[in-house]
Amino acid sequence: MKVATTLTLAFICCASAFGLNGQTTSVMKKVGFDAGSKPMVQAIDVQGNRLGSNMQPLKSAVANEDAPRGGATKSPVDIGLLLYFGLWYLGNYYYNITNKLALNAAGGKVGFPMTISSLQLGVGSIYALFLWLAPDARSRPKISMDDIVKMLPVALCFMGAHSASVFAMGMGAVSFAQIVKASEPAFAAVLSQFVYGKKVSTAKWLCLPIVIGGVILASVKELDFAWSALIAACIANMFAAVRGNENKKLMETPGLKDRIGTVGNQFAITTVLGFILSLPVLFLREGSRFGEFVQLAKTTPAIWMNLVASGLWFYGYNECATMTLKKTGAVTQSVANTAKRVIVIVGVALVLGESLSPIKLIGCSIGIGGVFLYSIIDNLVKPKK
Repeated sequence: MKVATTLTLAFICCASAFGLNGQTTSVMKKVGFDAGSKPMVQAIDVQGNRLGSNMQPLKSAVANEDAPRGGATKSPVDIGLLLYFGLWYLGNYYYNITNKLALNAAGGKVGFPMTISSLQLGVGSIYALFLWLAPDARSRPKISMDDIVKMLPVALCFMGAHSASVFAMGMGAVSFAQIVKASEPAFAAVLSQFVYGKKVSTAKWLCLPIVIGGVILASVKELDFAWSALIAACIANMFAAVRGNENKKLMETPGLKDRIGTVGNQFAITTVLGFILSLPVLFLREGSRFGEFVQLAKTTPAIWMNLVASGLWFYGYNECATMTLKKTGAVTQSVANTAKRVIVIVGVALVLGESLSPIKLIGCSIGIGGVFLYSIIDNLVKPKK
């Protein structure tokens, strides 16, 4: 009963943030939810102990949903945007924690990373279908089979980036995987310049040694270093870079944006297709051990509870990130993404007891600072008219 109530509250919260219309806040109050209470989807350790947290900062943002809308004076602060930013950060933070706890509970380095990453996409797919089927929730896309075929490369790269990231976090520290993933611009620059024929400015090329140098410095004293984690994180970067370029090509398809409808629908379709494409990889890599995973999940609640939680957090924070991009410019997004990565690296390391040596922090700062500079450098050195 408690599990059912927890999952119900989780879906109501996600629905409120990611697209459901109607008086969601009042429904939450009826079921006894208070914005100042503990998170709806909580992480638990292998022993089943819940990891508490204080969500007080979000209380004011949720409360503002009940503010008068009629002829009231418009606030100079975009409450909706602040809420999206807050949920994006919070979701990313809790996703990394619950994801790592699920991996550890399932055996860590010798566990089931592909199974967990695939089922996380499955959880997101179920939630996406729920939004389409629920009354007055989200309009359904009007895409054709030809549109779906065109979206497959993006979905494949999305699945590959997610699965490789989960594998990297299972092989080593979350903070280390995040630091390596911060070097994604280097992969994006190489692909854009030499594969997609899109010129990268000299200023951006000069930023890349800063990024790579910071990652190398942060890895020197990494206590949980593993070549498999490094390689997996680099593969995730490659998939993410290809996905970005393929997505730009996809959105140039005439009429596709209108048929999809919203950015929420686009991410939902990508998630569903990514889940379907992950199944063959799952069965090839860990299919022979799936029965073992099921038995382990039955006897270790930390596996399936953190699996469901991480799937919901992953879907939620990614959709919030797309909503913030829609409402802000590229520079604002770069600042926010840089701040988010710092919060996740430091926060998750503290919660999970990962190493935070001075040289690692210095390398992390240099690498992430280089990423931020890479993101805005073209605006800083624009040629004079």
